[in-house]
Amino acid sequence: MCGIAAVHDLSPDAPDPGRRRRSRELGEQLLSRLHHRGPDGSGTRQVGPTWLGHTRLAIVDLDGGEQPLRSQDGRRWVVANGEIYNHEALRAELGGPFATGSDSEVVLRVLERRGTAGVHDLKGMYAFCTATGDGEVVLARDPLGVKPLYWARHEDRVLAASELVAFPEALRGLVEEFPPGHHWTPEQGLMPFVDLRTDPLGLDAPAAPAYEDREQARVAVRETLVSSIGARMMADVPVGVFLSGGLDSSIVAAVLARLARTTDGPGAVVRSFAAGTEGSSDLAAARVVAEHLGLDHHERVYTDDDVVAVLPEVVRSIESYEPSLVRSAVPNYLLAELAARHLKVVLTGEGADELFAGYHHFRDLDAVALGEALADGVDGLHHLNLQRCDRVTMAHGLEARVPFLSRELLAVAQRVPLEWKLLGEDGQEQAQEKALLREAFAGWLPESILWRRKEQFGDGSGTAEVMARQAARLVPDADWERVRIPGLPPARTREELGYQRIFAEHLGGIRAEQVLGRFATA
Repeated sequence: MCGIAAVHDLSPDAPDPGRRRRSRELGEQLLSRLHHRGPDGSGTRQVGPTWLGHTRLAIVDLDGGEQPLRSQDGRRWVVANGEIYNHEALRAELGGPFATGSDSEVVLRVLERRGTAGVHDLKGMYAFCTATGDGEVVLARDPLGVKPLYWARHEDRVLAASELVAFPEALRGLVEEFPPGHHWTPEQGLMPFVDLRTDPLGLDAPAAPAYEDREQARVAVRETLVSSIGARMMADVPVGVFLSGGLDSSIVAAVLARLARTTDGPGAVVRSFAAGTEGSSDLAAARVVAEHLGLDHHERVYTDDDVVAVLPEVVRSIESYEPSLVRSAVPNYLLAELAARHLKVVLTGEGADELFAGYHHFRDLDAVALGEALADGVDGLHHLNLQRCDRVTMAHGLEARVPFLSRELLAVAQRVPLEWKLLGEDGQEQAQEKALLREAFAGWLPESILWRRKEQFGDGSGTAEVMARQAARLVPDADWERVRIPGLPPARTREELGYQRIFAEHLGGIRAEQVLGRFATA
């Protein structure tokens, strides 16, 4: 997990002796604002017409994984953010030698042997840039957009970086989100390499039929999620878990605890982390889960004053002013701050609601509308929940991994009939959202947790109530009546106006459509 920056000169032969120097200075400026993403070191490299920069959070190959990283033949360099979970399998397929144990090195070998078509074979969360001395450059981002990437074109240069804030204010009006599931080269332009709605595994075959047997579906969901969590334990440092006490994070914690005891011995203990206001339902439920699973549990209990104190940094970190996102980001931010004191990697439950119909309002939709809502929800995660998850953790040099969002589990979830996601067995009184997911992990958790009703993190943690109480403190009456932030839509609530003020101060020059996720995809 890291921060990356790149500047590629599209006209390197222009008669301008200072051109490369200005590219380097621009790249250094981008990288200087990303050091929170990689507190363990940084590196830069000029590779022909491309400048590469990297800030590192050391998780895999602690001693040999510094970047930019060079290919064995010396021709290609890479800077990468994220993790390639199947890097060992790809090493075996592609053959050696390899100079490091870093999962990022396999990106170089894939491009060497398979070209950009090989990007599809990378399983994980990633954003990367590779470059050669003769001007070949590849930008790519993982299919779901778990890892962020932004880019802009300026003075015949392509600039790329991990966060919006990296770009100079004068250029922010040019910045767009690099779309998930795409790669870019100067020759090919922007190209998709996966279609998550029709072929998430890239099998180039008709979609697998829906499950006809409910138990078969339960087994498939359970085994695939266990496998996804196992893959995301890949690290040379300890791995913990964010535990809200809700269904999704509790399932992740239960699986992680079992796998840890299988791989590390019966005495292995997983660290879990929860946050909320005193007496909040999330803290109470998380304690039940932690005791049941025998976790080494840590809590952050915060007050109204704590929320107000960190709020400006939260809005700056998530680069958004959307109220529901901010409310859930505050406990996430405080949670990440706590976890970062103990380890570098945590697993979270992000994505389960979008795969298995976890939101209350889904129950009001017919089958067609529900199917579209779920697909749209997955498509939009990269500028909502995943953006929050990445920013609040990386603000503290902490890596968050999202096992529910493996492409394998997405493919399985697409085969589960929609009615099984929302309803229990015939006559089951406790039928509710994510029914089949709950059934798949019967016996893994206490019944009170397995069938706990969905609460948004901002609600279950108590943060939404805090923000309701503090809205007047954020925006006085006179301001609410007359203030409008230039370039942003009118605030719907006093609370939102307060967030808009912080956002505008932090990210001058950003258009409203950039914040809301309406980015160019071609």
